[in-house]
Amino acid sequence: MKTMRLEKREIKDPQTLQDIIGTCRVLRLGMTDDEGMFIVPVSFGYDLEQDGKDLKLTLYIHGAKAGRKADAISGNPEIAIEMDCMDGIITGDYTCSYSCAYRSIMGTGMIQRLTGDDEKRYALTRIMEHMAPDAHIAFSPEMLDRTDVCRIDVRHFTGKARRM
Repeated sequence: MKTMRLEKREIKDPQTLQDIIGTCRVLRLGMTDDEGMFIVPVSFGYDLEQDGKDLKLTLYIHGAKAGRKADAISGNPEIAIEMDCMDGIITGDYTCSYSCAYRSIMGTGMIQRLTGDDEKRYALTRIMEHMAPDAHIAFSPEMLDRTDVCRIDVRHFTGKARRM
């Protein structure tokens, strides 16, 4: 793995990484198919666990069983992830000294479809708890059957921030 160019912006603190992931509402997936590379924004849920000295990040998404994203998942399980929180505009003394204050997560992993009702229910619950924590959660068998639910096992990820 390459080191981050501006090491002072890298975030390694587990609680700060948890805060970023918990605050972000959109996960962007970088995927490839026979037409090339593309990015798709999705809602997500997650599990973040301490695994020895490392953090283990598992992401959950859902969607339709047909379409470009679904085809790409079938064709190539390698995936890139990105999520960010924009915290404001940093003003400068001249045009090119302006920037954004942000916090972000970037990484790579493998995506796979979940097939069992229990694992689909768990993943969809994690998505709902992240996206709408106060919502009533219930899944009918028809919902589980018609929804494509996937787990992303993140192999590597980094956190980065630029403060105001």
